[in-house]
Amino acid sequence: MSKPSLAPVGLTMGDAAGIGPEIIVKLFAAGLPYPTVVYGDAGVLQSTIGQLDMSDALHVELVSAAELAGHSPGSIPVLNRWQALPASLPPGRLSAEAGRGAYEYLCHAIDDAQAGQLRAVVTAPLNKKAMQAAGINFPGHTEILAERTGTSHYAMMLVNPELRVILVTIHLPLQQVSRLITYETELDTIRLAHRACRQAGVEYPRIAVAGLNPHAGEDGRFGQEEITVITPAINQARAEGMNVHGPLPGDTVFMRARQGEFDIVVAQYHDQGLIPVKYLGVDEGVNVTVGLPFVRTSVDHGTAFDIAGQGIADPGSLRCAYDLALSMTPDSAYNPSL
Repeated sequence: MSKPSLAPVGLTMGDAAGIGPEIIVKLFAAGLPYPTVVYGDAGVLQSTIGQLDMSDALHVELVSAAELAGHSPGSIPVLNRWQALPASLPPGRLSAEAGRGAYEYLCHAIDDAQAGQLRAVVTAPLNKKAMQAAGINFPGHTEILAERTGTSHYAMMLVNPELRVILVTIHLPLQQVSRLITYETELDTIRLAHRACRQAGVEYPRIAVAGLNPHAGEDGRFGQEEITVITPAINQARAEGMNVHGPLPGDTVFMRARQGEFDIVVAQYHDQGLIPVKYLGVDEGVNVTVGLPFVRTSVDHGTAFDIAGQGIADPGSLRCAYDLALSMTPDSAYNPSL
């Protein structure tokens, strides 16, 4: 097999008991424009090919290093530095082995990306409870990526054809959100929003910042965070040359962005930002971790245990995540002065 001239995209399989293996096989079946290697379990993927009646068109090819992943039609290059999963692993059921595997695949892809062996990392869904059953206590992909890369300034961004939304706080109880929205976190997120848009090719990003409280606080009547924290951060971002608007009421800012007034919305907490994006449909939604030293995108849905193994999972979000990863400039190549 000939060695590709460019670093491949790394695609992590996620939880083997979920729909990750199925949507990956369907992604390869549709054809990919660029060398791609799967960090996952070869046996699970080969079994999935059989279950989908695609054995005549696809086969798994084990590789020992990312750089050896070829780009041949019908071949799914697979790299696994962890143990093989049992053939009897049932789909749609919580498994500590599958949870540990999902974590290991992700960690190995992160390490290879940091070593410059991958162009980008695209992740299929993992299951938090399965990881916890294996003794791995992370709330999600984002936190694993940040810790393993030593990244302190990062954010979760959700993208679909109509919206870009970046979050100031992510996986937290709602009662903790207010105290964790500080001047520093607000300004960091605005800067990351600017960076993310520049990575995506937006030369002069228009950034909208949603308020935390109803009506963006209404001059302090419904809360002080907009006055004491959010507005000062916006003012500093403007002083740094960024085009920032707000704080704006959360009940209208997403509609305005969808209509083309803004390129990205800074949302203050998880559901404020994710509900508008997911309401428009998860099939085209993409999760992006901004601030890493490499491009990372992911599907905008979970492991879907309820339909795993049935052959009906839609690979649309994975395809969008893959295509977006190819279109983005790595953070290591980002130059804010351009």
